[in-house]
Amino acid sequence: SRLTHRRNASLVKVPDYEIIALLVWQSEEGISSQRRFARCWGLCGLSRSRFNRRARALLGITAQIVNDLKSRVDLSDQYMIIDSLPMPLCQPIRNRRAKVFEGTANIGYNSTKKFYYYGFKGHFAVSKDGYVLGYVITKASIHDAKEAEELILSTRPEGHFILGDEGYIGERLHDALKIDGYILWTPYRKNMKGAK
Repeated sequence: SRLTHRRNASLVKVPDYEIIALLVWQSEEGISSQRRFARCWGLCGLSRSRFNRRARALLGITAQIVNDLKSRVDLSDQYMIIDSLPMPLCQPIRNRRAKVFEGTANIGYNSTKKFYYYGFKGHFAVSKDGYVLGYVITKASIHDAKEAEELILSTRPEGHFILGDEGYIGERLHDALKIDGYILWTPYRKNMKGAK
């Protein structure tokens, strides 16, 4: 209701579905920079700031679309994959001077590429077919295992097997998920006490 009755909704020159289509297209093309996307393909004649405002106003309907798609996907007898993704806001050389999102973003470490970055971290739960089932965005410094339990329990996968990398190794997390009926498999898990 807040979405359909928002102020001046009837006066827009570019309909909502075109904004959503552009966001999907940008994602499909794998272009993370909206500036680059706008330069290559345009934004339906909108300025980038107006496009961003419209996209933010559509977050509610975008979430509804994702939830509807999730409900149509048969995830029974499948496993789920959890992982995190660094979301840097600047080049590493500016980590200590960056002010954007001050108090919300912070400095974290990307162990895969071995560098410190300022920004956020995205924690994702994905089906084996690539459907995003759930996500949480946190400060960059938050450890993967800290968000894993909440992410899994809010997603409530039908399958009972979850795959994760070394960031999810830890008896406490494995035991907590086991109580809820989930088996978390991580590399080197076999070396841990009580694991098969």
